[in-house]
Amino acid sequence: MQPDLSSLPAEAADLYRRDLKAVAGIEKLRFFPLAVVSGEGSWLVEAGGRRVLDLTSTWTASGLGYGHPAVVEALTRAVQAPPGSGGLSAVHPDSVGLAEDLLALTPGEGERRVYLGHAGSDACDVALRAVRLATGKRRIIAFEHSYHGGVGVALGASGVHVEAGSVAADPDVVFVPYPNPYREDALTALAATFAAIDEALAGGDVAALIVEPFLADGGMVVPPEGFLRGCAERARAAGVPLIVDEVKVGLGRSGMLHAFQIEGIVPDVVCFGKVLGGGLPLSACVGPAWILDGPPAAALLTTAGNPICSAVGRAVLRTLVDDDLPGRARAAGERLRAGLRAADLPQVGDVRGHGLSIGCELVEDRASKTPARTLAAKVVYRAFELGAAVFYVGGNTLEITPPLIITDEEVDHGVEILVTAIRDAAAGRVSDALVAPYAGW
Repeated sequence: MQPDLSSLPAEAADLYRRDLKAVAGIEKLRFFPLAVVSGEGSWLVEAGGRRVLDLTSTWTASGLGYGHPAVVEALTRAVQAPPGSGGLSAVHPDSVGLAEDLLALTPGEGERRVYLGHAGSDACDVALRAVRLATGKRRIIAFEHSYHGGVGVALGASGVHVEAGSVAADPDVVFVPYPNPYREDALTALAATFAAIDEALAGGDVAALIVEPFLADGGMVVPPEGFLRGCAERARAAGVPLIVDEVKVGLGRSGMLHAFQIEGIVPDVVCFGKVLGGGLPLSACVGPAWILDGPPAAALLTTAGNPICSAVGRAVLRTLVDDDLPGRARAAGERLRAGLRAADLPQVGDVRGHGLSIGCELVEDRASKTPARTLAAKVVYRAFELGAAVFYVGGNTLEITPPLIITDEEVDHGVEILVTAIRDAAAGRVSDALVAPYAGW
């Protein structure tokens, strides 16, 4: 079905049509016809000149916004005379320095190493493959509705992909329930989750337990207090490495540098991506040397650890710390959640999150909590029409993850647009035909 582009400026419509004819659909996840030519701070600029407030930061990859001076300076410096194009068979200052920076900023015990990659997908895939190689075991405990990547073992350990039928279930991956305190009693949900983990660990053949601090693509679910701590305790007691996937919610977004710090745990392995690259392809996995040091050449990407992305990654980490962006995310997130709650819209069942990882769950009514899936698609489309980009996850939850540098004025403007979009969509301002071409998540 062809999208209706009649309301777009001619330049934007033309760009979108060219994309439809040239770029493979298999890599598209579209919610509305966003065709942009530039960006600055928390704003994107459409072809034709309209400014759009970005409440997604490109699925959190542009956590410092667009055109941040620290990213521009690092990129410009590195690209002028790069010492090669990767870290595969040579070393250079920025790849070594980035690894050292990550080791210094990431809590951990014993001798550790850093894998450098291109995306959170390969970081999680390498972590899972490495623990299988190091332990000689194959079973992995993952969570229903989870997302750890779009390639390799990470693909088969991602509940959203398995549940959608886009990949066959891995016979060596055990999926256990992720506790959702909005839809079930917290203590009952925790007990069921821990019982399922205990049962999976009982066989003694588990290579790793992998978990997201918040269930991001599965619906921005914030688990009950004690969830991460319980996972860590069970993994430690069983001698099983705990992998925490911080790709989407880590490095300042939660209001702390690492989301796992909310419960005071120290994982064995941590996976990073998204914001680490400041919009460039960069990921990392930090973990014990006995897991990540061998066998040599077991995880090869020619341009992994390249001097350009590495230099930007180092600049991102410095900016996160020096500008206290976790603190900024904490304050901005509190303001944004308070604004949404104050509107008291009947279609909003729950507003949850930490820092600038925020979920706004839409329901048919608060009593039944029936997911309002069609409404979610219409709300994000209406928000786009009103001048803001926001996506939905889990079928009916708005995922609100603006750049960490967003101002108070921009927060308030974003809240105003979201509230209006929900009201307008509920009032029938967006037709079924308008949103039909966009599959969403």
